[in-house]
Amino acid sequence: MNRPRLAFLDASHGDENTRRNFRRELDADLVEYDVTEGVLPDHFDYDGIVVTGSASSVYWDDEWIRALVSYVAEADDRGIPLFGVCFGHQVVAEALGGSVDDMGAFELGYNQIRRTTTDEGDDLLAGIGERFTVFTSHGDTVVELPSGADLLAENEYGVHAFRRNHAFGVQFHPEYDTKTAEHIARSKDFLPDEQIRSVLDGISSENYDAACETKRLFDNFVAYVNDVRSASANRAA
Repeated sequence: MNRPRLAFLDASHGDENTRRNFRRELDADLVEYDVTEGVLPDHFDYDGIVVTGSASSVYWDDEWIRALVSYVAEADDRGIPLFGVCFGHQVVAEALGGSVDDMGAFELGYNQIRRTTTDEGDDLLAGIGERFTVFTSHGDTVVELPSGADLLAENEYGVHAFRRNHAFGVQFHPEYDTKTAEHIARSKDFLPDEQIRSVLDGISSENYDAACETKRLFDNFVAYVNDVRSASANRAA
């Protein structure tokens, strides 16, 4: 089977790290769209859709955000596999009928996440431990899951992973390398200096190596997309 063809909906406002990180981790053919410039696919002829992180908030009254949420909602109606990361995770939640809000705090740096289920049948977190290390960077959170969604992982800041049917979202950043983590930490100049210094001190090879466990998510999603493709082809045969 050929590599899956994924719509890559880049909401990063041109952050040079985003394309590099996702292209390194996803074993798929990515067709890129700069959604912050209002560029979205004019069709749904993709095997799956990936939505990236962003400096924006899903609840802002921006035309490109409304258009993105609408596109993702229609893709879900069509049964296309979805994978959202950070802001993308919140977009997927909003598109499926959930809600997102400012959490009144900012979670930044390497942190621990707890799986709410260790079901080995889970398609996204398969092969990942009950507790795992991730890099986080967010001030918003999913405050209400979409109807029918399953909570997959959380910590004291709230929802960190969920699934509903073919749609998946993770609040953390499995795609980050240490270069990106440091760049993101230094960009949060609205946070106290001591918090930034603590986060920078935590960007170590030990923490990065631990967080690499979650890179398995990308292979898991691609495998899931391929399974959906195969099932669709078998039905059409």
